[in-house]
Amino acid sequence: MFQSTTERVSNHTSEAQRRKLDQQLLDTIDEYRSASPYQISKRLAELDDEWDLERVIEIEAPLMIGLGAGLGLFHSPKWFGLSAAAAAMVILHNTQGWYPLLPLFQRMGIRSQNDIETERNALRVLRRDHEKYARQSRH
Repeated sequence: MFQSTTERVSNHTSEAQRRKLDQQLLDTIDEYRSASPYQISKRLAELDDEWDLERVIEIEAPLMIGLGAGLGLFHSPKWFGLSAAAAAMVILHNTQGWYPLLPLFQRMGIRSQNDIETERNALRVLRRDHEKYARQSRH
């Protein structure tokens, strides 16, 4: 019944969006293939600051709930429906992995934590981090 936390966004990503994300990853690998370790480290630091889909949802949903509550209190009780809808969307996302605004967020360039982590791992391979760990484990 419940989606795996690591796969729930991927399971609800369109095939076209998945191809786009995969192509972005390949483009990044090509771009950084001949980059210096310093340049790769800079990109890795940028990835540390990148907001993922979960974080965006964690900000967007309470804002919509608060907005609906505020408008419901001070303007019209009909606005409480916005709070209820936003809360229902969060529950749906947490249990099923689907979120109505997911396609919009993805079109805005917001990626899942898995997509960010895949890029991070590819950059670490390009930087040859695995060789450092192999040398350290032999000593």
